[in-house]
Amino acid sequence: MRFSQDFARPGRDTGQPRRRRTGVATAAISLTTALLLAGCGGTGAPPAKSAGTGATAAATDDRIEPLATVPVPKLPVTVKSADGERTTITSADRIVPLTGSLSEIVFTLGLGKQVVARDITATFEQAEKLPVVTRAHDVSAESVLSLRPTVVLADTTTGPAEAIGQIRDAGIPLVVVEPATELADVGRRIETVAAALGVPKSGSELEQRTQDRIDAVRTSVPAPADGAKKPRVAFLYLRGSASVYLLGGRESGASSLLEAAGAVDAGKASGLKRDFTAITSEALAKAAPDAILVMSKGLDSVGGVDGLVKIPGVAETPAGMDRRILSIDDGVLLNYGPRTDRVLSDLVAQLHPKDGAAK
Repeated sequence: MRFSQDFARPGRDTGQPRRRRTGVATAAISLTTALLLAGCGGTGAPPAKSAGTGATAAATDDRIEPLATVPVPKLPVTVKSADGERTTITSADRIVPLTGSLSEIVFTLGLGKQVVARDITATFEQAEKLPVVTRAHDVSAESVLSLRPTVVLADTTTGPAEAIGQIRDAGIPLVVVEPATELADVGRRIETVAAALGVPKSGSELEQRTQDRIDAVRTSVPAPADGAKKPRVAFLYLRGSASVYLLGGRESGASSLLEAAGAVDAGKASGLKRDFTAITSEALAKAAPDAILVMSKGLDSVGGVDGLVKIPGVAETPAGMDRRILSIDDGVLLNYGPRTDRVLSDLVAQLHPKDGAAK
């Protein structure tokens, strides 16, 4: 079960621990994998503000920036899916990516005009008018097949398994891609999608462009002042409508971003080895965050900063006392794709404001 917009996905797509879904079997899945499918879905939100500090996050339109040269797929190609299946793709004329993060890669490669449907988590402007083929994040095989796709791209968490099987049984080439959980996964995801669509050179170009931009942001991160420690940041997953309040640990998917932004993942540093754990006063006290990172819709769901500090334990943390909240749009925060440099830049700007307002 995935998260709907108002419900919780304790992670990418659902508010409860989800079952792992592939085309062949159903098994347990971590909350982290759920989060990484592109945030909490639903319609797009404007760039978030650094709630509680008054600082404005880096303003970026919710648009994809495709490569300058439109690629011409060289097909057929045969690739191995993450679920072990070997798939031969003979045409990329009608592409259906079944997660927002995969849609982002396809559009950025320059193949957006061939995309004929979207997952509900594909919230960027170029995709917003496409028909949605998911129901509360579950794939509707009937909707997918009605659009006569020539290739379908899925994630290992895409499901239900019956829908994936139905698409494959209809003879549609379907490629399953491993999800990304850290910055090091960005290039691999781009390369995998580009290879499946017969545009490996464009994949290499996009991979290099993305890495160069991420590296440029990393060089902008200020070094701690003499004797100062890196700020501790706790990643909280919130869905107030479902009373879901979770603290991210080592496997939450946020550690890589926080560390690249010059911070310490407070949940990880406090010894939380799981992806997420229920928020308690004790856990927050041990994490002792100087700032709190949330998804923008999650923050809205608890009533903004005023509601967030009412969650037991939050007000007693240094972050709660200073009302130092970092908020980033659900649709991009944990995508780990071509727009991750923007996410990192936004995070750096909120965490290290030049005017020092949020210190």
